[in-house]
Amino acid sequence: MTSTRTPVYFLSHGGPNIMYEKDHPVYPQLEKIGREITQKVKPRAVVAFSAHWQAESNAIEVNTSELTDLIYDFYGFPSHYYKETYPNVGSKEVAETVMDALTKAGIKANPTRRGLDHGVWASFKVAFNPETNPLKVPIVQVSLFATEDPDQHYALGQAVASLREQNIQIIVSGMAVHNLRDMRFVMGTDNTLPYVYSFDEALKEAVEADVEERQVKMAKLLRRGDARQAHPSFEHLLPMHIGAGAAGEDMGKRLWTLAEGSFSWAQYRFGDVPAANETMERLESL
Repeated sequence: MTSTRTPVYFLSHGGPNIMYEKDHPVYPQLEKIGREITQKVKPRAVVAFSAHWQAESNAIEVNTSELTDLIYDFYGFPSHYYKETYPNVGSKEVAETVMDALTKAGIKANPTRRGLDHGVWASFKVAFNPETNPLKVPIVQVSLFATEDPDQHYALGQAVASLREQNIQIIVSGMAVHNLRDMRFVMGTDNTLPYVYSFDEALKEAVEADVEERQVKMAKLLRRGDARQAHPSFEHLLPMHIGAGAAGEDMGKRLWTLAEGSFSWAQYRFGDVPAANETMERLESL
């Protein structure tokens, strides 16, 4: 049997309003990625990391419960946002596999009961529309560290890279550029702030660098002069470091980008999408 790995995806997820904004340019891009995963990759489970869950500075948390409620971790939106649903089931078996991988890598992993936050379910509702492109596999969410250390998060990705050999899909969710504070300067205009363009391109260069240079270049992103403009805090960037670490020897590729206001919506993939026969061989070997 041919041994293939699932690719790794980075989703720029935006706010919960993305669920309703079908005319926004990112909407069909998320749908495209979703179809690529369900129709070509065909994973048996998804392990998701979101910018909206940071655990401890020296420990990771893993949701080990199968049935949990969604987390509506956003404020000031219309009441119907807080009634949204997204069908999802966890997996104790996959969660234990994640925890074993972390433990073997010397990373403390704590089991917990936690629902999906909007960094996962809002974008998944677009990518994996329950009616048109359902994701019929378990979703296990894993936390970030409560630090801004890029190498620590790169190592976190390296620790779970072996999941890809088991037909488990890793999806990391954040934003390529994320500055809520500066929204007030561009709200209601077509203006995009200069640092969005500059950091977006620097991120592309780092992610698409040769594997031997990638970790160093990605760590240097946080020391750029425009880094704190692009990310006043780094939790929306660090999922990319997890994804790059999980990618191993696979190259990164920017699939699409849009600089808008004080944000970038760039979407990335590490690794190739398996051909149809490779996907079937992987499924048959499990």
